[in-house]
Amino acid sequence: MRLLQRNSTGQFSLTEDLNGDGIPQYAILSHTWGADIEEVTFEDIINGTGEDKPGYEKIQFCEEQARQDGLLYFWIDTCCIDKRSDAEISRSINSMFRWYRNATRCYVYLSDVSIPPVDINNEGNPRAWESDFRKSRWFTRGWTLQELLAPFSVEFFSRERKHLSDKSSLGQLICEITNIPHSALQGDPLSQFSFQERSRWIQHRRTKREEDIAYSLLGIFDVYILPIYGEGTANALARLKDEFDKMQKCIQELHLTDPRDDKRRIEDTKGSLLEDSYRWILENSHFQQWRSAQQSRLLWIRGDPGKGKTMLLCGIISELKRFIASSDLLSYFFYQATDSRINNATAMLRGLIYMLVDQQPSLVSHVRKKYDQRGKTLFEDANAWVALSEIFTSILQDPGLNTTYLIIDALDECVADLPKLLDFIVRKSSESPRVKWIVSSRNWPDIGERLMNAGQNLSLELNVESISAAVSIFIRHKVLELAQRKKYNNRIRDAVLDHLSSNANGTFLWVALVCQDLESIPKLAILARLNDFPPGLDALYERMMKQIHNSNYTNLCNRILASIAIVYRPVTLPELASLIDVLEDMSDDVESLQEIIGFCGSFLTVRKDAIYFVHQSAKDYLLAKAFNEIFPSGEKGTHYVIFLRSLEVMSRTLRRDIYSLNAPGISIDQVKEPEPDPLAAARYSCLYWVDHLIDCYTRGNTTNNLECSGSVCSFLRKSYLYWLEALSLMKSLPDGIVMIMKLENFHADENPDLRAFIHDAKRFALYSRPVIEQAPLQSYCSALVFSPEKSIVRDTFENCIPSWIQRKPRVQEHWSAALQTLEGHSSSVSSVAFSPDGKQVVSGSSSSSSSSSLFNVWWATRSVAATTPPEGYKDVERLYYIRLGVVSGSGDKTVRLWDAATGALQQTLDGHSNWVSSVAFSPDGKQVVSGSNNTVRLWDAATGAVQQTLEGHSASVTSLAFSSDGNLLPTLRVSNHWVVEGKANILWLPPDYRSTCEAFSDKTIVLGHSSGRLSFLQFRQGLKLVV
Repeated sequence: MRLLQRNSTGQFSLTEDLNGDGIPQYAILSHTWGADIEEVTFEDIINGTGEDKPGYEKIQFCEEQARQDGLLYFWIDTCCIDKRSDAEISRSINSMFRWYRNATRCYVYLSDVSIPPVDINNEGNPRAWESDFRKSRWFTRGWTLQELLAPFSVEFFSRERKHLSDKSSLGQLICEITNIPHSALQGDPLSQFSFQERSRWIQHRRTKREEDIAYSLLGIFDVYILPIYGEGTANALARLKDEFDKMQKCIQELHLTDPRDDKRRIEDTKGSLLEDSYRWILENSHFQQWRSAQQSRLLWIRGDPGKGKTMLLCGIISELKRFIASSDLLSYFFYQATDSRINNATAMLRGLIYMLVDQQPSLVSHVRKKYDQRGKTLFEDANAWVALSEIFTSILQDPGLNTTYLIIDALDECVADLPKLLDFIVRKSSESPRVKWIVSSRNWPDIGERLMNAGQNLSLELNVESISAAVSIFIRHKVLELAQRKKYNNRIRDAVLDHLSSNANGTFLWVALVCQDLESIPKLAILARLNDFPPGLDALYERMMKQIHNSNYTNLCNRILASIAIVYRPVTLPELASLIDVLEDMSDDVESLQEIIGFCGSFLTVRKDAIYFVHQSAKDYLLAKAFNEIFPSGEKGTHYVIFLRSLEVMSRTLRRDIYSLNAPGISIDQVKEPEPDPLAAARYSCLYWVDHLIDCYTRGNTTNNLECSGSVCSFLRKSYLYWLEALSLMKSLPDGIVMIMKLENFHADENPDLRAFIHDAKRFALYSRPVIEQAPLQSYCSALVFSPEKSIVRDTFENCIPSWIQRKPRVQEHWSAALQTLEGHSSSVSSVAFSPDGKQVVSGSSSSSSSSSLFNVWWATRSVAATTPPEGYKDVERLYYIRLGVVSGSGDKTVRLWDAATGALQQTLDGHSNWVSSVAFSPDGKQVVSGSNNTVRLWDAATGAVQQTLEGHSASVTSLAFSSDGNLLPTLRVSNHWVVEGKANILWLPPDYRSTCEAFSDKTIVLGHSSGRLSFLQFRQGLKLVV
């Protein structure tokens, strides 16, 4: 951007084109334009002219006001953009919102709001200008919407250049004028408002050029599109919506976890966040140096287990939210070793990027560069770390990125690619001066080797006094809570307070665990039992294990602890019940399950039905010092039990259309999880049964399960499609594909039949993934119908194809083959149509060897010789066959009627302004309908007169047809790669079967393909359900 300044001669001049860190603080003007000749232009500033224009006063006003606010630079849209350059106009339109958002001050000059002279009528009314303010033209213009919303500071001035008030003080009044929510005016992220709501904010505003209604919303939606003046409002808004939808889909698929939800869960699980217990760090010299010194960009906080590192970082995050600028970005991530979703290096990148693009959606452009090519696999395949680290790097280098704070907790709980992650943090923290990092971990030597000299490091063990004081505050808080709840007298309260203070040794977790145990001890027994709680975490864990050993639930608690210790993510109570046979009947009895979890000492905690270790150190203790007690058959034995239980629960639970959706084309976005959820107990098993199989492998354990009659083969042959449907409903189909690949690479080669099935299952899932992800019940429709004839999955589940699909297309024999259904064209089939009796099909194609076009006439069951249309007629786009006539549409913008027998031209219908993309005859042959661009015309076939013009499509009309009575569109049609009946999607067309043209006869469809082949589908009358 270029900025204005007053130079040493008193004249106004422009800076060079600035970007990124080179942009100084500046003010920005918002105003309504006068006539073009009244405004000072870019050329005027360059040439030193324009002082006689009315708009010059606005420049003077903005400079004077900026100078009063201590700013040397300012920006005004009339003269800071070189409008001779289309490229600069495009860049400016897409950058405008950011320029207003980043301004230190925004001055709104209201040329139609005047402060009336003080008289007896308004002497006591400091807002006598309010009536004019409500009616100001400024609130009716399109571009001023973003100028109101983007800046944090917006100040309003009258025609006399007098300060009226600011956005914050006038919030309620502006809400009434604009109908914009107060929260949006006060700077809440616009991403939290729906597309429809944001679109309503501009409904009653106007722009000089009609397309600017759409372009002025680019910043509101944080999308980039190239301005195309002349395209019209509808097309501009359609492109805006399309780009917004693509951005939203990318962000949704990037999402793995929302760290904001993780922070709330951690605070709820570990107890409320006490400000007094973390405020000490704000005064710490290391923290203050990190915060204030530009060269200090990385702070490593380290300490032993239980010292409160995670809650300390939660407190720092809360404090940063309060004091950083509204335009600054804050992104964070909490590692958790027991959750496979968030215990690896790639997960951290996804979490940080997700929060950054959620706060500043324009940053998603860095993700889109790769995502648009690779889709969701960008975030999931073996190269995800490489791709995401490149994306993250480009985000940090974005010139539009403001000061950014990145917080990463518990690096020691990153179980995959930790060295790679540490090197990445060290490298990136030294590269960008606008980005500051805080990371935390235990005192691990391998972490210390990389981080010790990379920045500031703050050891909790070296801040004993601060930690002890913080723990004392925590103890007092917990004891007062206990005393109030349990009605302790002063003697008991003080005794508990004294014992905790004497034995805590600066460990928050020890205090929390003891207080949790004290909850279950009767008040009269407290004094006698206090000494049962030894100092130190390991000693306390040992006491908890002894309690379990002496209880009536020793075996059950050990099985629960063993299962929770090795699952790949925290399981819910119903999932746990499904994995442990003695709990099976309790899967819907949440209270009883919670009570049983309570028998496991204080090792476990339940949050929103999910079971977690109270701390990573609890799991570490069990695996290191209680291993033989909880794993009497070894860790592999527990994996084996979970694997078998997973197959059992899936075989018992999964079925076709488990959510009773019925409609075959219902989208995953339309699916509402039923209550109760029939998949609740099986979700974990669906996602991780293969991992447990692999981790339990010993030849004796698993060989039987991999035989023809074994549990794996039986499950796949009975429930494979049900499993894919379930994965789709869980929005986890990519995870299922990864599992199939793992299974294929496992020891299935010991059973050739199983290996063949798994290989075919992989090909089936990969080929059908797009539709099964989008519409779960298409697992039984499109996925089967378009699979190769000799696909093992198709053969196994043939009876799952709905009976209403009466005629299936001819498909390839094997996955690697490509057999065409009907052949004869040498180039793309551009048009296809049925004869009225449904027995013949006419298809059109451009010749690959010349500029001529070809007509082929086919029987519905076999092809016959082609006929060539009259000489001179080229580029056939759409055809329709009616008795002895053919109607065609062409790139020359005409519709032509032909005699099918002789090839003679009978009629030329001229009137479309663009190429004709679709044509059709009425059943009686008296009318012709044609589609061109977004317009449909109805013609009299005899006279060639236009009978009706229909408009309203937002894109080109590619398919037209009459109903059998000649009045309505047919019930069957193709739209957006779906076969549609009425308004319902019924069958998805894979890429190999996408049509360039279609024709319909009764319940039969013929599809013309770019390869030159035709495909037929026939459906039965009646409801289309999956049952």
